[in-house]
Amino acid sequence: MLKGHQTWVFPSMPTILSTGTVVGPFEGKGPLADDYDVVHGDLWLGQDSYEKAEKKMMEEAFEIAIRKAGLQKQDIQFFLGGDLLNQIISSSFAARSLAVPYIGLFGACSTSMQSLSLGALLVDSKSADYVLCGTASHNPAVEKQFRYPTEYGAQKPPTAQWTATAAGAALLGPAGDGPKVTSATIGRVVDMGLSDPFNMGAAMAPAAVDTLTAHFRDLGISPEEYDLIATGDLARVGHQIARDLLIKHGLEIPEEIFTDCGILIYGEDQPVMAGGSGCGCAAVVAYGHILNRMKKGELKKVLIVATGALLSPLSYQQKESIPCIAHAVAIEYNG
Repeated sequence: MLKGHQTWVFPSMPTILSTGTVVGPFEGKGPLADDYDVVHGDLWLGQDSYEKAEKKMMEEAFEIAIRKAGLQKQDIQFFLGGDLLNQIISSSFAARSLAVPYIGLFGACSTSMQSLSLGALLVDSKSADYVLCGTASHNPAVEKQFRYPTEYGAQKPPTAQWTATAAGAALLGPAGDGPKVTSATIGRVVDMGLSDPFNMGAAMAPAAVDTLTAHFRDLGISPEEYDLIATGDLARVGHQIARDLLIKHGLEIPEEIFTDCGILIYGEDQPVMAGGSGCGCAAVVAYGHILNRMKKGELKKVLIVATGALLSPLSYQQKESIPCIAHAVAIEYNG
C-alpha cells in the first residue's frame, strides 16, 4: 500500500524467516564477529580469483538462510540480488547455482535494502511465498574495479572507506516468528556534484537525508518512533554530514539511536580510514548484529537506510559526478 509519495506500508508484515551472514578474516576481527554465521580465514575461499570468492560467499549466505528456515532451494519463488562487480556477475552466477527465478538488481551499496523492500512487496502482494534477498562485496575485487588494485599500494585519504568482504542474505515469508518488515521508503537519485571516489560518505549523505525526511513525512512519524536508525555505509565522514543536514531540515535524530553500519562493522584499532563500505557492509550488520539485538529484546523497531553510490569506472573516466541513492526499510520484532 502506497503511503505518501514514496513509501510502501505492508499490511501483512512479511516475516524475515532467517538470514545468512558470511565475512572475510578482517571483518572477523571486528567488534561484531560473534554476529556472523561464517568467518573465513582468508580472502580466497579456495577459489582462484577474488571475483569467484565473492560469488562463493553469496552462495554460502544463501545456503545458510535457506537451511535455517528449514526449506529447500525449490521452495524459493524468487531470488532478488545484486553486487558491485561489472554486470552484477556475482549475483547472476550465484543465481545460476540456486536455479530459482532471479531478478538482478543494481543499487550499489543500497542493494541490501533495495532487495528487501522489493521482496517484502512481492510477499505482501501475495506474488510470492518465499523470496530470497541478498548481496555481497569483496574488498580486493571491488577495489580493483573502482579504485586501485590492493597490490598497487596506493595511498588513501582519511575520507576513504574500506570495502567489506561480506555477504548477507534474508529469506522472507508470509508468516512466522521472526522480525517483520512493516514499511519501506524507496529513495530518489540525489547528486550534489561530488566526483571523488575516495569520499563516498560525503557523496551519499544527502541521499540518506532525502530518504529519511521522505520516510518521516510520508508516514507522519518522528525519529523517536524507532529504537535504532542505521544508515548503510556513510562511515564517520558521511554520518556527521548527514547529522548536520538533518538538523537543517528540522530533523534532529537523537544521537543514542542514530548510527551507521560503516562505523559499527570495524573496531577503533582497525585501519579503515573513515569506516566501512560495500554492498555487504549494511547487509551483514543488519542481518547479523542488528537482528540479533532485536531477537535478544534490546530493540523492537529499527530503520535501516542503506546508501549507494551509482557510479561506474566508465562514468568516472568520463568525469561524471556521483549520483547516489538510499532505500529505507522498517523492521519490527515483538518476540
